Amino acid sequence: MEQFLRTELLLGKDNLKKLRAAKVTVIGLGAVGSFAVEALTRAGIGSFLLIDSDKIQITNINRQLYALHSTLNMAKTDIAKNRILDINPDCKVDTMQIFVNSDNLDTVFKDKPDLVIDAIDSFSPKVRLLEYCVKNDLPVISSMGAALKTDPSAIKTADLFETHHCRLAERLRGELRKCGIRSGITCVFSEQPAQMKPTYPENLPEGTEEFEKNSIKILGSLPTITGIFGLNIAHLAIKYLTQRQ
Repeated sequence: MEQFLRTELLLGKDNLKKLRAAKVTVIGLGAVGSFAVEALTRAGIGSFLLIDSDKIQITNINRQLYALHSTLNMAKTDIAKNRILDINPDCKVDTMQIFVNSDNLDTVFKDKPDLVIDAIDSFSPKVRLLEYCVKNDLPVISSMGAALKTDPSAIKTADLFETHHCRLAERLRGELRKCGIRSGITCVFSEQPAQMKPTYPENLPEGTEEFEKNSIKILGSLPTITGIFGLNIAHLAIKYLTQRQ
């Protein structure tokens, strides 16, 4: 299609065909996941399964692509699907508005994708998702912590077990080692130490939504950093999908 001409000129016709034939499952459509999906859609990915249980909240607007005043309280999966189809009407988009956990991973992956993108924040589900992907030979690219970071030049790519200065990655390594996993998870992370401490519910401004107040801690974040995380993940995905046999 003409809209993918510039991608074809750079990557070649055969690689564009690979992207069109690819099935990508994206879990988490927030600050990182939304930008990853956007770039992959514009690159010509032919099929998505999008998974997120959340609706748009007003505090998402500072960093999430799907968050607008016009989309408040709408399901992220619905907004994402509509945006994808507006960019590429020929794309196949399935959605699941669920919270991924160990009980539903077999259902999520009943149709094996070519690539999984992990952009979820919740720790225990993230552990179980990564364990499942490794043990079932599902290629996965995972986002580490983008919150509390301010330096875009510190954003790097590595195997999860070779990262540093990322508390989330450190905790994940500990849990995954218990499962016998010690490599095999490509991730995007920041080597910059956290720039501030989390904010706790009692210190939140008046008018903050109840879902925020009920959280254990709130992490400050910038649209630039989270967006770069998502775009880097998308770039890794394009590279993987075009280079595989």
